[in-house]
Amino acid sequence: MFDVHVIETSTLGDRSYLVTDGKTAAVVDPQRDVDRILALAGKLGVQITAVAETHLHNDYVSGGLELSRLTGAVYALADAADFPHRALSDGDILDISPTLRLRALHTPGHTFHHLSYILDHDGTPEGVFTGGSLLFGTTGRPDLLGHEHAETLARHQHASARRLADALPDGARIWPTHGFGSFCAVGTAGGDASTLGRQRLANPALRLAEDAFVTEVLSGLDAYPAYYAHMGAINAAGPAPVDLRLPEPATPKDLARRIDAGEWVVDLRSRTAYAASHLIGTVSLGLDGSMATWLGWLTARGAPITLIGATRDSVAEAQRELVRIGIDHPAAVAIGTPETLATSTTRLGSLRRATFTDLATALTTNTHTPSRSSTAAGGVSGVGRLVVVDVRLAGEWRDGHVAGSLNIPLPQLTTRLAEIPAGEVWVHCGSGYRAAAAASLLARAGREVVIIDDAFARAADQGVPMTA
Repeated sequence: MFDVHVIETSTLGDRSYLVTDGKTAAVVDPQRDVDRILALAGKLGVQITAVAETHLHNDYVSGGLELSRLTGAVYALADAADFPHRALSDGDILDISPTLRLRALHTPGHTFHHLSYILDHDGTPEGVFTGGSLLFGTTGRPDLLGHEHAETLARHQHASARRLADALPDGARIWPTHGFGSFCAVGTAGGDASTLGRQRLANPALRLAEDAFVTEVLSGLDAYPAYYAHMGAINAAGPAPVDLRLPEPATPKDLARRIDAGEWVVDLRSRTAYAASHLIGTVSLGLDGSMATWLGWLTARGAPITLIGATRDSVAEAQRELVRIGIDHPAAVAIGTPETLATSTTRLGSLRRATFTDLATALTTNTHTPSRSSTAAGGVSGVGRLVVVDVRLAGEWRDGHVAGSLNIPLPQLTTRLAEIPAGEVWVHCGSGYRAAAAASLLARAGREVVIIDDAFARAADQGVPMTA
């Protein structure tokens, strides 16, 4: 008997795995907050004897080194690192128990040294931990080590997928690390579970010839979070142990000083609550979305970050999210409602929320005269005194957008504010989460703004003029 347990980190789009025979266990690609994994092992009554990385991750700080220190487990990976570990290469075996073992298979593509791990049970291959190689309906992206390597790694990715298909039966399970919303995936991965046989039918790496696959992959790459540039180096150096203790809450006066200084003061409540009432100058990044991803992308490395939550638990949850991408210590935290945290110098504000139906109506009652002529880069917005700003990524924009709108992806917004014409700004994204963040940044810059808190998929049906 054996079991594979999933430790999901949905906010980053990743999964870690614990595989066990009921007595001993191995962990594959652990996230940095390893207390979750230790709690699972304790609940199952198993001893962790091995920790394996498929690759040095670019999207999160690994917990592998700390987990091996705490448990005494062997720590195995293929990449060079500045700490003691077991270096694995193609064909190496990592024994878990007399009946379970992991067999390393070199599957470059996401990185050059990437390994997948075939899980053998009593000598029979049951499945494979694919990391950033073969995902559900797609593969890991090949450009995270630099665009100059993208084509080479895409070709490796195609060959690696074929190698996995040759090495395993159709019934073998696929257990990827990335692809559940992670920017490490090419496009969008689909499904919650899969087998190699299903992937033969659905995955472009197994359906397309090499040149066609490479062309499709390279044409589908979009921007990825700026903080990815730091993760590999942190993981190679050996991440420090996590410290999740919160600092003492800041006083309203301290909070006012940080807002006045223009620091990143993040309101963790839902966008609905933020729109209803907030401290002017704060930024909306609620815990109901990928807060850490967008905050890590928007802020400069090392910038002071203050967290505001309605409860201590919400602030603690945010801190846990942030340590996963190497933001270890908030500059300050504040707990309470905007009303309890306001001072004579920190004013309360609110933002108007609207739907795409509202936008369609507003567009018909404004003079639809673009403020500037369109450009190939995505051109322009502005319909008289109403300006429509789309903060989705460029790839999303190319798939269809509101006619006459201006595309400024959320991570670029603070450096491109001057491009937004005068007028009331109506801002949207795909669901409303990024739009709320953008609206808070625009309001902080003194713009009159409306959040379109609605699903973009509804826009055309609600009468909003669209173009491709």
